[in-house]
Amino acid sequence: MKNICIFCGARPNFIKVAPIIRVINRLSEENSPRKLSYSLVYAGSADDPTLEEELFDNLSIHRPDVYLGVECENLNELTGQVMSKFEKYLQENPSDVVIVVDDLASTMAAAIVTKKQAVTLAHIAAGTRSFDITMPKEINRLVIDGLSDILFTAGFSNNSIANKEGAELSKVYMVGNILIDNIRYDRERIEGVRLSDIDELEGLALKEGNYLVFTLNRKALLANQENLERMLHVLSETAGDMPVIAPLRDSAVQVIMALSLKKNIKLHNLHIVQPLSYLEFAYLTAHAKGIITDSGNVAEEATFNGVPCITLNSYTEHIETVKVGSNVLVGEDAELLRSALTEMVSGTWKKCGVPERWDGRSAERIVQILLECN
Repeated sequence: MKNICIFCGARPNFIKVAPIIRVINRLSEENSPRKLSYSLVYAGSADDPTLEEELFDNLSIHRPDVYLGVECENLNELTGQVMSKFEKYLQENPSDVVIVVDDLASTMAAAIVTKKQAVTLAHIAAGTRSFDITMPKEINRLVIDGLSDILFTAGFSNNSIANKEGAELSKVYMVGNILIDNIRYDRERIEGVRLSDIDELEGLALKEGNYLVFTLNRKALLANQENLERMLHVLSETAGDMPVIAPLRDSAVQVIMALSLKKNIKLHNLHIVQPLSYLEFAYLTAHAKGIITDSGNVAEEATFNGVPCITLNSYTEHIETVKVGSNVLVGEDAELLRSALTEMVSGTWKKCGVPERWDGRSAERIVQILLECN
């Protein structure tokens, strides 16, 4: 029996580890002679409002086995608390492998502790870079990849980055984008959703392919309110009469509402709604005319679904979404946003495809590699 600790630092991590948990559970049900056991550990608390019960039901996994209970805004303080509590966890719960995801401060903390405890470290979504060392997440990525014994990447570009930075070829595995596993697994349930059945959209009379989706979360975008004002003007003006649905969390809503009151911004077609469940949001984005987002995960899913996507960032963790997929980067430039949005609304978007190994079987590859590694 190989004991695996799956560590999550924030809500999006659960979406990326869910396919692995489902594969391990399936092997257990099949009485596979080469078994894996796992424990799901969360850096935060059990009453974290972002972890709604519906999330775990939608992903077909259980809630975390262990909550470290770390809650603080300061990243250095958070790192120290996670290191202290996760070290105690590993000392009390011997593990053969620790799986970490992405590039959060809590993820870096767990990675450091794992190696100090001489436990094998596996990193999902390895080899992603912005090449901006002033970004805290860039430092996290460098540390996590540098410590990892196994690097699971989503594409050739990520492989190339990992190899150039000194990772041994035998440590790097291109398994594809694990987010796609959830879309493939939940395809039937996603397609069972109807716009008219989503409570948050009641009264909007939306039609498939005739609305835009807007998400906003990046602190840098929210902090520069003068530029955000310009971008919101462009979004509302260029969308015309097409509804723009914006499932936003409180921090983004507060900034936009403050701007609209202070600057008297007229956002006649912007409909701010509460965050949707995983399945509802998956359906909403899969059937949109287009998406405007600052989320890499949303852009990756849009690429798989073939939905035009504008990313409000100057880089992407997975360049395949731009080179092969439906994604276009406009940075934080309002005029670039106007140009791309005009093409989106007019239906003259570029031709796009699905990157290699984005086939919904990434978790199967990951589990097979974990079974075979010593």
